Amino acid sequence: MSLPHFQNPYFLIGLGAVPFLAWDYFRKNQRRKASIRFPSLSIIKRVPHSLAYRARHMLLVLRLLAICLMCIALARPQYGEAIEDVTTNGIDIVLALDISGSMRTMDFRPNNRLFVAKKVIENFVTGRSHDRIGLVVFAGKSFTQCPLTLDYGIVVQFLRQVNFGLVEDGTAIGTGLMNACNRLRLSGAKSKVVILLTDGSNNSGEVDPITAAKAAKALNIKVYTIGVGKEGEQPMEVDDPMFGKRIVSVKTDVDIPTLQTMAELTGGKCYRAQDAQGLEHIYGEIDQLEKTEIKTTSYYRYHELFRNLLIAALIILLLETALANTRFMKIP
Repeated sequence: MSLPHFQNPYFLIGLGAVPFLAWDYFRKNQRRKASIRFPSLSIIKRVPHSLAYRARHMLLVLRLLAICLMCIALARPQYGEAIEDVTTNGIDIVLALDISGSMRTMDFRPNNRLFVAKKVIENFVTGRSHDRIGLVVFAGKSFTQCPLTLDYGIVVQFLRQVNFGLVEDGTAIGTGLMNACNRLRLSGAKSKVVILLTDGSNNSGEVDPITAAKAAKALNIKVYTIGVGKEGEQPMEVDDPMFGKRIVSVKTDVDIPTLQTMAELTGGKCYRAQDAQGLEHIYGEIDQLEKTEIKTTSYYRYHELFRNLLIAALIILLLETALANTRFMKIP
């Protein structure tokens, strides 16, 4: 970050002399004109003005510019680079995302549930700082899409690659949570959090959701659960082997009571999202609830600019001297 700064700002007072010098120059110039007398100036007035005459005040401009540059140089302008020494234990967060077939449901129009969830999660990730974030996905089985990292660009890159069909279909909520807990098991962070998003009920996997929640509690992991999907029949795009892609109606089957129990067991909170705005609000609330307390000490490395200004002033003074003794030389 660039921080403009003057080490000796009182030298800038010298800039106040510039208007006075200009006034004094024009005052003396007028007096000099008044002292020259001719019987008639009609002939002289008809003589065309030379370039030197038109630019006769150039020497004054150069001298005043040099004075301004020298005053600014003496004030020692600097710009600095801020260096922050951050002291924090941080928060480790694993995002557990349901990629089962039911996430194709298009009740978050004009897109399906998975598309909207990925966009909201991406905004959540890029809004964090100083916290490690990982990504676990689950359907019939679960796997780690991205381990815990401070490189949010990598997390977003892996998140964008998430799609249907990466694992066999189903909804293994308990297995997904256990996988997320395994990512956090050896974490030394002061706070460990899992944010689990699903639109169904557990129908696959070797571990039931409540058992997984108890394991999370034993590991001091807080679990936030999010059930997505609108009530009633909703449209979903499916791939029919005979007729190709078509739209069918499905009913949301999210198991809110189980998600509620999982959250309460671990000290977290259960949410229900029935549209994109609601989902954004939920992740925004979790973002506020899970904030890292950061202590920073700032240092500044300053770079001096006065040398360039002094060199420019010297060049201008040399130019003024050269012009005064050549192009704008006065008649004795």
